[in-house]
Amino acid sequence: MKTVKISLSSVDNVKEFVGVVSRYSGDFDLGSSRYKVDAKSIMGIFSLDLSSPLTLEIHNDDEADDAKEKLKAFIL
Repeated sequence: MKTVKISLSSVDNVKEFVGVVSRYSGDFDLGSSRYKVDAKSIMGIFSLDLSSPLTLEIHNDDEADDAKEKLKAFIL
């Protein structure tokens, strides 16, 4: 599992982020403080506090490096 900090500052950022992670077959979790949601769920992401950095957990190590490259615009 790989973990990175990301920022999603607008509705368009959330849509773009979900579009990228949805292309992968592995599990992606997104969390803020003690809450964790499926990173492929727009509704789940909007239930988080988007004003602070979020923690992205990529559970498939085979896809992690490629996913991090595609998500570099969101990584802090």
